[in-house]
Amino acid sequence: MAILVRLIRSVALALAMALMLPALAGAQWINPTAEAVQEAQLLKQTQRIAGECSIADQKACTVEQLWGRDWTYFNEWVLRLVGGGAILALIALVTAIYLVHGKGRIEHGRSGRVMPVFSAFERFVHWLTATCFFILALTGLNITFGKLLLLPLIGPAAFSTISRWGTYAHNYFSFPFTIGVLLMIPIWIHWNIPNRVDIQWMLEGGGFVGKKHPPADRFNAGQKSIYWVVVLGGLIAAGTGYPMIFPYDGTVIFGMQLTQLVHGLVGLLYVAAMVFHVYMATIGEEGAFESIWDGTADENWVKQNHSVWYEREIAGGSLPKAAPDSKQQPPRDPTLEPAE
Repeated sequence: MAILVRLIRSVALALAMALMLPALAGAQWINPTAEAVQEAQLLKQTQRIAGECSIADQKACTVEQLWGRDWTYFNEWVLRLVGGGAILALIALVTAIYLVHGKGRIEHGRSGRVMPVFSAFERFVHWLTATCFFILALTGLNITFGKLLLLPLIGPAAFSTISRWGTYAHNYFSFPFTIGVLLMIPIWIHWNIPNRVDIQWMLEGGGFVGKKHPPADRFNAGQKSIYWVVVLGGLIAAGTGYPMIFPYDGTVIFGMQLTQLVHGLVGLLYVAAMVFHVYMATIGEEGAFESIWDGTADENWVKQNHSVWYEREIAGGSLPKAAPDSKQQPPRDPTLEPAE
C-alpha cells in the first residue's frame, strides 16, 4: 500500500512539472541594470513616481520625484564641502592674522577718557540678534554636520535628544532673530551706506597693511560689510526658513527643496562671516568689544579707528569724559610708543 501511495505522488509531481514547463519557458528574466535605466527614464518623463493612498494629502503618495536624488546629493556632499570649507577657511584666515599681527592694540594706550558709541537700545538689538544667532548657528550646524561628527561620539540616544530639542530651539529662536535683523535696518542703515572713505579704507587694508589706521566714519568698510551680511543674509535665511516651519503653505515639493538648499548654504556662509566678526570684535581690536558691551569706547580707540566720526563728534560738542576705574590703565612708557 505504501508503495502505491509513493507511486501516485511521483506521477502527480511529474504531471505538475510538465504543465509548468511552457510557462517557465515563456517567462522573461529581470535584468536589474535594465530595470534601473527604465526607472530613470520613467522619472524624467513623469517628474515623479506616485502610488495610491487613502489620506487627503496626495503629496504623501509621492514615492520619488525628479529632484529628489540631486537634493540628497547636495545636502550630503556639496553643502558640507562648501559650507564646512568656508568656515574652516575663515578660521585659518583669522589664525594667520593673529600669528602675523598679534592682538590688536590701541596704539597710544588708553587715554583715561571715554566717548559714547552705542545707545542702550542699539546694544539691546545687537545682543538680541547675536544671542539668537549663536543658538541658531549651533543647532543649524548640528543639522548639517551632527550625524557625521556628533553621532559617533555620543551615540544615537543622546544625539536624538539633542537634535529634537535643537530643532525646537532653531524654530522658536528664529522669530526674535528676525525681529533683531529687521530693527537693525532703520537704526544703522544710514551709517552703512558705502562712500569714498570706505574705498580708501579698503585700499589701505584697514590698517593691517600700512603703519597707520585709515580714516573711517562711525562704521568702517569692514563693519559695513558685516552689516550687509547680517541684514541680507538674515532676511534670506528668514525667507527660506519659515516655509520649512510651515511646510507646503503656498509651495510644492520642489519649492520646499529649493528653500532648504538656499537656507542651508546661506546659513553656513553666515556662520563663516561671523567667525571673522567675532575675532575682530574681541582679539582683533583692543577696545572694540566694550563699545558694544557698555556703549563707550576709549577716546584714543575712537580717534584711531573712526577718525572721521571722532572729528565730527568733537565739532558737535560731544566731548569725552573721565573713564571709570575699570577702563583706566597705567601710562605707557613713551619709548615704547609707535613712531609717528
